[in-house]
Amino acid sequence: MQRRNFLAGAVGTGALGAGAGAFGVGAALAPAAASPGVRRVRTGLDRLVAGDFAVLADQRVGVVSNPTGVDGAYRHLVDLMHGSGRVRLAAAFGPEHGFRGSAQAGGSEGTGVDARTGIPVYDAYGASQARWESMFTEAGVDTVVFDIQDVGVRFYTYIWTMYTSMVAAARVGLRYVVLDRPNPIGGRAYGPMMTAPYTSGVGLKEIVQQHGMTVGELARFFNGTFLPEEAGRPVDLHVVVCEHWKRDRLAADTDVPWVMPSPNMPTPDTALVYPGTGLFEGVASITEGRGTCRPFELIGGLATDFDHHWGDRLNARDLPGVEFREAYFSPTSAGQKPELLNKLCAGVEVKVVDRAAYDPIRTAVAMLVEARRYPAFAWRSDSWDPARPYWIDKLTGSPRLRTQIDAGADVDDVVGAWADELAAFTRQRKPYLLY
Repeated sequence: MQRRNFLAGAVGTGALGAGAGAFGVGAALAPAAASPGVRRVRTGLDRLVAGDFAVLADQRVGVVSNPTGVDGAYRHLVDLMHGSGRVRLAAAFGPEHGFRGSAQAGGSEGTGVDARTGIPVYDAYGASQARWESMFTEAGVDTVVFDIQDVGVRFYTYIWTMYTSMVAAARVGLRYVVLDRPNPIGGRAYGPMMTAPYTSGVGLKEIVQQHGMTVGELARFFNGTFLPEEAGRPVDLHVVVCEHWKRDRLAADTDVPWVMPSPNMPTPDTALVYPGTGLFEGVASITEGRGTCRPFELIGGLATDFDHHWGDRLNARDLPGVEFREAYFSPTSAGQKPELLNKLCAGVEVKVVDRAAYDPIRTAVAMLVEARRYPAFAWRSDSWDPARPYWIDKLTGSPRLRTQIDAGADVDDVVGAWADELAAFTRQRKPYLLY
């Protein structure tokens, strides 16, 4: 097969199913079937390049991306477009951490000119729909291309950059192309549902905590579920699908290059634990390991307040697929917890010993239940939002998990509380799945 034939199809929006045909509104072809045991995966970008960028012909293109937007040879999408002579590249739009990825959590690189290509780069972190519309209009784009590696968790902000820019694109009549990438933690949905009173920048719409979709599938879900009401119509959406990815495959099961999606997401192992230990961002007295070589795997509080009994009690629970190592460390970055910066912390290192058996969210619930035994345990509060003061509620989607744990509920009670909403979401997303 010639390389250009790998770009076999795009997935259109509007209808829940995918119709056959060439690239165009509503056009779609299924990903090629993988041979048994084959782990080679071609991302949407790989297939776009193989097709000589034909899907973007005769359009002024704006790119929403960051350092993860690379092909199998680590060449960036924008650099490939710029060098190809086949794409009318108008602008790039940088999410949290920036287009080239130099900013820390909660930061961006600002608006300016990209030194490598000379194209304008807009600071899009936290941009409202109105700001997106303004940026698209100023840049004069016809088509928006999204290519960012997500990690499969509702509170990882890139999917909301995609959502907000999709709404804006629909409102001003632009085309929206998603270059799909595998979900590095697989295709299983799990965890509690976001509820409308607790939406924020770490969860704008009602999806579960571990959504189990690729960004292309999420775009289809957003387009069919939320855009008709919020934008007044769906966006003209095309998804360039991956080849040879299956829902049970993790990042370690593929050859897709791993580029850090953010400064504290250094490895696929980090992504694997993040759906659960990311919840410790909602605990004031415990660091999630920022500023260590193992963020989200090293979890602990001040050594004067926490000790080895935490790990002992967790290991005694015999949780599937995971063990806990007693750990001591001093974080050199503390995020929103400056009182822990460069202080000796005691806690655990989360050691995943069986990826298939490991359940990151259930494991984190057990960690929270046991950590709550310590007198120093305290939920992180936000004084600037008195109506919703607890960050954990925004991460989990409601006050339920926090109030259950405060009341002494054990793991099964907490996890069981979201069973019905998870089942409903699993049914709701099914028509939008591609793999």
